[in-house]
Amino acid sequence: MIDTIAKHTVGVLDDDPAVLQSLRFLLETHGFKVRTFGSALTLLTSIDPDNVDCLVIDYKMPHIDGLNVAERLRERNVAVPIVLVTGHPHQPMAEKAAAAGIDHILLKPHLGENLVTHVQEAISRKDAGN
Repeated sequence: MIDTIAKHTVGVLDDDPAVLQSLRFLLETHGFKVRTFGSALTLLTSIDPDNVDCLVIDYKMPHIDGLNVAERLRERNVAVPIVLVTGHPHQPMAEKAAAAGIDHILLKPHLGENLVTHVQEAISRKDAGN
């Protein structure tokens, strides 16, 4: 599987450096190229949708939450798949996530293979649509 995903880049947004490093390691171990962002502002000002195949975005961050980041990206017609990760799930989040074009919500801290599987599926759906 690594041969088929090695060309794919995943952008990861999380304000916690330890989580960012952990997610980078996990995804790189599975053959993805990874680009990390430590703040929503950094991602929003520097993202090139042509160079990212999927985004993994943390929900709870200072100044702007992951749902709002997704909404802003969609307003700019950034159509890459988005996986939202959260340790704070609640029902209205699912509805708002769907409205923001988020492909899936995953719960922290036990992401592991579940994250890899959802990123792979999101990229496969994106590639099938192209």
